[in-house]
Amino acid sequence: MDRVRRHIIFYGYVQGVGFRWKAKNTARRLGLSGWVRNLDDGSVEMEAEGTERDISDLVEAMENHSWGSVERIESERIPVHGDYSFEVR
Repeated sequence: MDRVRRHIIFYGYVQGVGFRWKAKNTARRLGLSGWVRNLDDGSVEMEAEGTERDISDLVEAMENHSWGSVERIESERIPVHGDYSFEVR
């Protein structure tokens, strides 16, 4: 399967609710690489690399995060980097 990389921004109640922790653990479970971090405007930015299906599963898991709420998601495909792990920045 082809690897892709997506730049994703989650808007809503996504900071201070364990969002990045869940993103890291879910991404690692799915075998994805990349990173996640909080932005100053209250959103969370992420880059995830792997199969399109696994990235979709990650985004779906984050939309269903029990402690926060995602109001809107922006996502675009970007060049693959070849990372080996997923980290919180």
